[in-house]
Amino acid sequence: MSICFDKEKNVFLLHTPSSTYVIRLHDGKYILHGGWFHSLPSWSGTCAMPLVDRAFSPVPAEQHGVCDFSLDSQQCEYPVPMRSDFRSAAYEAVGEETLASDLLYKTHRISSGKKPLPGLPATYAENQSDVDTLEIDLQDPHTGLLVTLSYAVWNTMDVICRHAVFTCGSVPLSLRKALSASIDFPHSRYRLLQLSGAHARERHAILHSLVPGIQGVESRRCMSSHQQNPFIALLADGTTENQGEAFGFNLVYSGNFTAQVEVDQWGMSRVQLGISPSNFDWQLKEGESFCTPEAVMVRSESGLDGMSRTFHDLYRKHLCRGTWRDRERPVVINNWEATYFNFSVEKLFALADTAAKEGVELFVLDDGWFGKRNDDRSSLGDWFVNKAKLPGGLEEVAKGIHDRGMKFGLWFEPEMISPDSDLYRAHPDWALSVAGREPVLGRHQLVLDLGKDEVVNFLEERLSQVLSSAPIDYVKWDFNRSPSDLHLNASHKFYLGLYRLLENITGRFPSILFESCSGGGGRFDAGMLHYMPQTWTSDNTDALSRVAIQLGTSLVYPASAMSCHVSAVPNHQVGRISMLSTRGHVAMAGTFGYELDLNTLSGVELAEIRSQIAWYKKIRHTVQFGDLHRLEAPWSHPAAAEASRYAAWEHISKDKKQAVVSVVWTFAEATPEYITLQLKGLDPDARYKFTSLQSEVMQAFLKQAVFDLPAESLIAVPDGTVAYGSELMHAGLRIVGKAQYGGSVHFMLEKI
Repeated sequence: MSICFDKEKNVFLLHTPSSTYVIRLHDGKYILHGGWFHSLPSWSGTCAMPLVDRAFSPVPAEQHGVCDFSLDSQQCEYPVPMRSDFRSAAYEAVGEETLASDLLYKTHRISSGKKPLPGLPATYAENQSDVDTLEIDLQDPHTGLLVTLSYAVWNTMDVICRHAVFTCGSVPLSLRKALSASIDFPHSRYRLLQLSGAHARERHAILHSLVPGIQGVESRRCMSSHQQNPFIALLADGTTENQGEAFGFNLVYSGNFTAQVEVDQWGMSRVQLGISPSNFDWQLKEGESFCTPEAVMVRSESGLDGMSRTFHDLYRKHLCRGTWRDRERPVVINNWEATYFNFSVEKLFALADTAAKEGVELFVLDDGWFGKRNDDRSSLGDWFVNKAKLPGGLEEVAKGIHDRGMKFGLWFEPEMISPDSDLYRAHPDWALSVAGREPVLGRHQLVLDLGKDEVVNFLEERLSQVLSSAPIDYVKWDFNRSPSDLHLNASHKFYLGLYRLLENITGRFPSILFESCSGGGGRFDAGMLHYMPQTWTSDNTDALSRVAIQLGTSLVYPASAMSCHVSAVPNHQVGRISMLSTRGHVAMAGTFGYELDLNTLSGVELAEIRSQIAWYKKIRHTVQFGDLHRLEAPWSHPAAAEASRYAAWEHISKDKKQAVVSVVWTFAEATPEYITLQLKGLDPDARYKFTSLQSEVMQAFLKQAVFDLPAESLIAVPDGTVAYGSELMHAGLRIVGKAQYGGSVHFMLEKI
């Protein structure tokens, strides 16, 4: 059992493989945080936070005449509002016109296994012996409010998952704030890591030192958002990719969230994570309960690299579900950037013919197949086939794609509705709106109110009819605008409805590969991964832009979750021209595909695409299900000029038999220094054979446009070269400067 309660010392010890999380019970009623440390075999209490208050006398004390004990100077486990702790509380429950409340220890339970969260996505254990659960009941003696703190402690990895359940007593309550986790660190000598950005610039890693006061990220967009991600981490002094202590916090939720750190007068740091209090006021009557989303907490002693791999392993095996969880994902071509709305059956089949010849495995028909959808101004909600474009319906298209040896996929945007649609004309009240106000349009569309059961039921049946009408193997589920015109609690109700819809649809069609999308990466979160094992990483398909986006995303989310495609140049989002080889090397960092018109490419370019696809099929299991190591990331040397010159990453199979390495120059200069890559995770005593992905386009470019360079100058060492794992990890592999003219280098190491 990984959880024990020491009655003599009044302490809970939660043990993961290499850490111990301590919860203290003071005076039989106050729940205090004791710390999260390297593994401790036992706890004497000697190193605990002193109980004597350090504050000036006006700070209220909890125990008059016993000691100057105040919660304001303690590490609290789930801080209460408006008593003796003036820092941010973990919850606010209004009853009888007061925010003040106490949460005093009542009882606890320790059990094997992990329970699902009602109506919410969460991690799970296939083998219940992998997890033990601690539930601590706290109660306010005045209102009867019962708060159950739940801790799922993983025996196989350094992970603790937390959530809270609020159960109303005899006094009706208005729950205005209900966070999933709060944890107090004894100092503030940390750097805060967050993932921030914008549409087409999602999840860039931002690092900064903590300062006194509140800092953090939040989304009030009724989605986890392009701008912020429900993740933060604290990095101790000296923590890098490969060494040092890192604490990561991620919310399994897709709606409004807050993730913040408050540094107090004593330099202590309070980390809090949960649903944003904005527009949240949940009414509870006697006996009614509210469950918060799950917060995943990871501790690493091997830097960001160790933290990321723990998140990746947890999410691949214990968050993603279904048929496609462990299956290699197919190589995709999406018709969107090739045709946009302007397509016909003949045009689709012409693209499919070429795609099939090059080895593509899945053809996706994007927007424009339904209603009267010839632009983005109509028909969302009218999920029936546009017979003017597709006279034979989806059946004809799906059969034609299958006859060409590929799977067939379809784009939807189910949560949206166009004012110019039959659905809106029949049910204008189904759109999110505020009574008496004209609704706000975004992208010429409104958002359906998934807080209404009738809307969820309609969508389930209508989508099921479409998915049953033809052999459909894949669904791209889009969400292209932030909801507005929200009534009170609308965001959380929306996601409870969405999660119910996703649970039912994915359950009805278990063989379909579902991919989440939200204007690109606007809803790349653990909540969506519970239902859909991969997400469109960003609408920005420019290779150099994707380097920062994908490396930032990889801090939390596994490569199998990142959908990455090669697109045409000049790039449709930023206008940049980059080598086809570079675009391929970057896209191979996740689930792989194409977003371009293959029929406009030259024979040499098609030959390169054919070689890229054949190569990816050799390495995709390693990429999608192996260990990812960031060898050089934009944040590796934040004060150094070389940080902006190149990025490098490595995927290595779990059995260490294959490694795949990519190097991309983000800034090219004449006569650069050699790059030395120290690889990671190899078998030190094994010999590895080197093979590079040769690029016909890059070789032609170098031979004709730059210098008459031989092909071997493009790679670090000649194909077939053999080296020991220990050499590659410690001496390092030299990457020659001339390779930068091609923009990137990509190679495979195989154990022999």
